[in-house]
Amino acid sequence: MAKNAKTIIIGLDGVPFGMIKDFTETGVMPNTAGLISRGIFKKMNSTIPEISSVAWSSIITGQNPGQHGIFGFMDLFDHSYKMRFPNFSDLKAKPFWDQWEGRSVIINVPSTYPVRKMNGVHISGFVSIDFEKSVYPKSLVPQLHRLDYRLDVDSQKAHSSMDLFLEDLDKTLDARIETYRYLWEAEDWQTFMLVFSGTDRLMHFLWSAYEDESHQYHDLFLKHFRRIDQSIGEIADRVGDDDLLVMLSDHGFERLDYDVYISYLLAQEGFLQFKQGEDISLNNICYGTKAFVLDPARIYLNLKDRFPCGTVDQAESESLLSQLEDLFSSLEVDGRKAIRDICRKEKIYSGSYLGNAPDLVLVGNQGFNLKARVNVDSLTNKAIFSGKHTQDSAFLIIKGLKDESIVPEIPAVWDVKRVVEKN
Repeated sequence: MAKNAKTIIIGLDGVPFGMIKDFTETGVMPNTAGLISRGIFKKMNSTIPEISSVAWSSIITGQNPGQHGIFGFMDLFDHSYKMRFPNFSDLKAKPFWDQWEGRSVIINVPSTYPVRKMNGVHISGFVSIDFEKSVYPKSLVPQLHRLDYRLDVDSQKAHSSMDLFLEDLDKTLDARIETYRYLWEAEDWQTFMLVFSGTDRLMHFLWSAYEDESHQYHDLFLKHFRRIDQSIGEIADRVGDDDLLVMLSDHGFERLDYDVYISYLLAQEGFLQFKQGEDISLNNICYGTKAFVLDPARIYLNLKDRFPCGTVDQAESESLLSQLEDLFSSLEVDGRKAIRDICRKEKIYSGSYLGNAPDLVLVGNQGFNLKARVNVDSLTNKAIFSGKHTQDSAFLIIKGLKDESIVPEIPAVWDVKRVVEKN
């Protein structure tokens, strides 16, 4: 990059390639359309599983999960079935702001809590628990309170009142925009990253409002994206000719028809067993268990050398994996295949932390959300949400590349960092 050139990264959590194409062609996002006309616009693959904690970790490190060590929102303590919540301290690879020259301003990147000392400003994103542990430097906290900054929208409101949820979504977005404006001017920075995460929450609850033009919230759905596009235009106007502007999402989205409970399937087929008379939970797995699952669809063999009630020898793991692959590939709901891909860890991950990975990861077919919940009495249920994540339909827009050939034909989320560094 040219000396003193800056890098600006705008994230739209979960927004699919097809929606960007739709909104830029129909006038909902004219400023984004302008960026596409002056740069590249590609469909991008997310991580497997296609969840924010894993995907954003790959975006900021340029590494796959086997290298950065984050495989899901929840993980297991070593040699235990007890679950824990990985956070930024568990990330095994350095984020770009600890590698690139100059100061960085980082706003609302998911799974970067708690923040730590860095050269610049960092406000962490979902999941952030304590406000002061979400902000570096802490001296910025009073100003953020003055700006009414919110770490995240209160999604629980959607379960009781969609109107209250949408009101909170708007206020959270407004405060995020005011905060970016303040830090853009107040800080002397080389790299600026801003993530709009309300898009993910909106699509989970109201994907149906996007697809159905007669839906009572259709116009409000579009309004949220118009508001974001206005900010994108504002940012684009501030960007210099030598600067690099990147827009991207961490995964895509689509309609959700059914939740599919993989633990129920494993139990029905005899692969997963629980202690009699005990609560049904992973902590009460009994010795007959061959495999179990963590959300969203991470399958772990109950290996003797990995888990306290392990019953599977390494020598029989290949046979067991084949049995499970046959089971999952034959799973149908309403005459439709529920599972699109069955991925062995060696095929999708590489690196020092491969041993911590699940043995298989499943990717759902269109309309099917694969879940690990154990305390259920049926294979499927009608979903509460109307939208679900997709793995193969994230998007990437870049304006200011000197050589567009450095971008792979179908990039993956971990390619973005290398593309920026090569420019």
